[in-house]
Amino acid sequence: MTHPLRGILLKIASTLGFTLMAACIKAVADAIPVGQQIFFRSAFALIPVFALLAMRGELTGALRTTRPLAHLMRGAFGVAAMTAWFVAIAYLQLPEAIALNFAAPLILTVLAMVWLGEPARAERILAVLLGFVGVLIILWPKLSFSAHSMGHAEAIGAAAALASAFLMAVAVILVRKLVDSEPTSTIVVYFSLLSSAAGLLSLPFGWVTPTGWQAAMLVLAGLLGGVSQLFLTESYRYADATTIAPLDYTQMIWAIAIGWLLFAEVPQIGVLAGAVIVILAGMLVVWGNRDRRLPAVRDGSQDS
Repeated sequence: MTHPLRGILLKIASTLGFTLMAACIKAVADAIPVGQQIFFRSAFALIPVFALLAMRGELTGALRTTRPLAHLMRGAFGVAAMTAWFVAIAYLQLPEAIALNFAAPLILTVLAMVWLGEPARAERILAVLLGFVGVLIILWPKLSFSAHSMGHAEAIGAAAALASAFLMAVAVILVRKLVDSEPTSTIVVYFSLLSSAAGLLSLPFGWVTPTGWQAAMLVLAGLLGGVSQLFLTESYRYADATTIAPLDYTQMIWAIAIGWLLFAEVPQIGVLAGAVIVILAGMLVVWGNRDRRLPAVRDGSQDS
């Protein structure tokens, strides 16, 4: 059963959770190694996942899979994307990192058409382009680097953000293919286990003992990551990739709000104007699907 509006709402909720998670990671990025960040984000993400599965009586079934290699490949791309994203967060301002990472929906749209054979209707392409214009308007006066002034750290951060965008788009395509036969719970559990193991492997390369506040931020990042991952994975069960890809742009709206509330960053007129354009892009996606039905996607949870 397909339900595009449900998929859209789940995707928007996931972008809010991931933005809050990014803020937690950025708060400790200067003191905590990336591998340690990945471990905490992934290991503690299993708490909400396991809690939900226990309530549903699906905890044992979530570990059953007939596609271990597919999970391993999805995990590899997901961990690589997460690593690059955390590096970008450390070296760039949060809105800048998110803006560069917004290349992911553009890449995803192309990959979805080529790899999955999904239709690229005019309103979807327009929504992606419109959202990208909105992001540029938001960030144009705020970018702290340029071709003449970009420093070494900013260059690393920019490269990491773009690399994360590509790796994330591939990971999403792999998730989309997995949901055809695998339950959401299985996909999330295996990714969290694989990324926790990857983070733990970095232990010999230097971990630090976090302060109480740093530990709280790391744990919260993990919890937010787990809930958001559930929402993200489930969203692709109800709507196709090119429908909800433009909704990644709502993450900029959350970044503006979080920056204002937590870091006393007051958005300029250009930022507000760009945010309005991003919202209009999201509304265009909803409007474009009001009278359409997407091809059926089998609920993999029935296999568990």
